[in-house]
Amino acid sequence: MKKYYVLFNPYSGNGKGEEYARKLNSILNDELIYFSMPKITDFKKFLSMTKGEDIIICGGDGTLNYFINHTDGIKYKNNILYYSTGSGNDFYNDVFKGKGEGPHLINEYLKDLPTVIVKGKEYKFINGIGYGIDGYCCEMGDLHRKKSTKPVNYTKIALKGLLYDYKPTNAIVTVDSVKHAYKKVWLASTMNGRYYGGGMMIAPYQNRLNSDRSLTVVVLHGMIKLKVLTAFATVFKGEHVRFKKIVDLYTAHEVKVEFDRPVALQIDGETILGVTEYTVKSNKK
Repeated sequence: MKKYYVLFNPYSGNGKGEEYARKLNSILNDELIYFSMPKITDFKKFLSMTKGEDIIICGGDGTLNYFINHTDGIKYKNNILYYSTGSGNDFYNDVFKGKGEGPHLINEYLKDLPTVIVKGKEYKFINGIGYGIDGYCCEMGDLHRKKSTKPVNYTKIALKGLLYDYKPTNAIVTVDSVKHAYKKVWLASTMNGRYYGGGMMIAPYQNRLNSDRSLTVVVLHGMIKLKVLTAFATVFKGEHVRFKKIVDLYTAHEVKVEFDRPVALQIDGETILGVTEYTVKSNKK
């Protein structure tokens, strides 16, 4: 009988993280040892304790982000598997959709990850950075979860924001030392994968395992709301890139985005408020 250490996020899946994780009992006929990830205070000690046995991470994109940042710089020999139990699951949709529920081996996807610096703090990320209306959606989603147990409808939040609540900014987007000035920017995202926001294919051409680890920068801008809304309505299929007058794509290794007022930013679905700029570096080979 094989042994697995199962790390679950009790807050994922709208608060049913442990319940969903324990469904592994009916999938794997093996010894499963469960740990609540937020209760692990020393990941180096924990990984040493596992003695190289396989680890299964249960949760969503935020859970994966938590793991990669808390194990950054720690060498381990474990196979890391992923069982998707989150509410967004953009990593799963990008990499494993159609290949069964898992758990799936993900070691190759945890290597050579890009970093972002926000408010003087550095983070690794696995999917992408959302800045603008996408950060606003995460901000509103966090407020919704404090008031209700119902699932967050990010599409509804985004449409409401585009129509009424969110005000676009002016921005300077610097891509590999080349500056691009914009007015009326709705979002300026930097992506390692294709998806964010619970299924929005914001960077349809991005390959997270491309040979030089380049990233995709997506800028949605424009003064006419109807055009912006029309483009945004196609984002779940990645067809917004057809709107070339208001959607710009860049391939990059270093990115700096500066807005002229503070707005919310999200890193793999985790929200940071009051951000005026961020800087991203790929782990270029």
